[in-house]
Amino acid sequence: MDFCDAFYNFYSDSDTYEKIKEKFNGQQLTFVNMLYNWSVQDTPSYKAKDAKKKKMATTGTLMKSSSSTHFKQYLSKLISSLNWSFNTLQRKGIHGKAARSDVDFGFLFDIDGVICRGKTVLPSAREAFCKLVDTNGKFRVPVLFVTNAGNTLRQRKAQQLSQLLDIKVHEDQVVMSHSPLRMFKQFHDKHILASGQGPIQEIAQALGFTNVTTIDQFRHHFPTLDMVDHKRRKSAPCGFEEYFPRIEAIILFGEPVRWETNLQLIIDCLLTNGKPSAASSEIPYPHIPVLACNMDLLWMAEACIPRFGHGCFLHCLESLYQKISGRELRYTGLVGKPSELTYHHVDYLLDLQAKDMGTEQLKTIYSVGDNPGSDIYGANLYDRYLKKKAQSRSKFVKQKALQSNGLSLTEVESESHEIDVTVPVGKQSSEEVEENYAQSCESILVCTGVYCSTRDYVTYGAKCASNHNHRDFVLDPELTQPKYVVPNVLEAVNMVFDKEKFK
Repeated sequence: MDFCDAFYNFYSDSDTYEKIKEKFNGQQLTFVNMLYNWSVQDTPSYKAKDAKKKKMATTGTLMKSSSSTHFKQYLSKLISSLNWSFNTLQRKGIHGKAARSDVDFGFLFDIDGVICRGKTVLPSAREAFCKLVDTNGKFRVPVLFVTNAGNTLRQRKAQQLSQLLDIKVHEDQVVMSHSPLRMFKQFHDKHILASGQGPIQEIAQALGFTNVTTIDQFRHHFPTLDMVDHKRRKSAPCGFEEYFPRIEAIILFGEPVRWETNLQLIIDCLLTNGKPSAASSEIPYPHIPVLACNMDLLWMAEACIPRFGHGCFLHCLESLYQKISGRELRYTGLVGKPSELTYHHVDYLLDLQAKDMGTEQLKTIYSVGDNPGSDIYGANLYDRYLKKKAQSRSKFVKQKALQSNGLSLTEVESESHEIDVTVPVGKQSSEEVEENYAQSCESILVCTGVYCSTRDYVTYGAKCASNHNHRDFVLDPELTQPKYVVPNVLEAVNMVFDKEKFK
């Protein structure tokens, strides 16, 4: 869905037009009318051979005085006065115009091991997603693609998925392991050392970080720190090391290419409070903040057995830091599956999609993954949170009802066994109680990735012989137990459609 189509659908709605007339002054309304005339000529029903010529004639003056970028920026400011955004227009392009819908469930799909393995699409994937879109290629139900990969931008991942599945996947439907870092605004203006691979600096800047140094850049400024590879050693030290700005926080986006270099330089920063030009008289602790994305110990590519994931790198970093300093490495934030923070973010995005489709509130999120230690653990952990949230909401409502009758909760607690006293009450505002969260998050394990019923590398539930979870996530075998186990993603979609009686 391009810009013109999205705006045409948005502006054609009569309610929207009335709001525009109320909010915009004459000059602004003239501008928007010009934009509408432009957009209407680029929709399928009005396209003709000379559409481009007509479009330029209609908006020639505008386009001469303003670049396309400024054009969209100005429109965004106008729409924001209605509490809308350009992203909202684009989301409407995913599902079309909102109408009352009976769809009250949504999907959350992992990518590696569910849809593809490396660059190879799994046999059942295309057929599965054909069932999820209509004849116009628009999604029939809310769908998000949630991956623990962190080596690319959302829009690039959306393009890759579109090519793999032969359907249009919008970037608003993609959640990377680093996506929740947008919420860590207290670090956005700090000097960040970024570890990982791919366009790390571009990724960090897209998330809101304004002062980013990559490991390669840091190594260039401190050439004597990286000593493992003799061929890469630099004989002459840099004379400006002491003037290099202090590193204020570290972000671990994903597994790097040269582990020894990243491990060495990250630990150097932790041991010197971000200033490795001079050794500290004592090891600083607490150390500078560390944010990590993607805790997967293993992931599935084209090989017949799983590959090392970023969780392996984190394990090495934690072990080395503790061995050297005698202290435990502490994370300021852990994002990506199975972090609850990631599922909060996913729930919010699915809710936006659902509302665009005319669904007031989702009841069930179906989380499809191949890794019991991240996909299944995370979905079950979030489902547990949703259940506690519902219990807390119920208790809050009862408390309000009792207060309106001049009673207190303690006066009837001994008589009521329905109230869960383990859930704290009184900390939620009425707005929080009324927030739209899904009612449940059900986990579906497929056998095409990290987990395979014919291998013994990865198990789940009571069968777990080893703990593949990150150190900071308590081993709870119950959370690795999927609600459903199916052979592949197509069977997962079919099962959900049967369960929901959706055709």
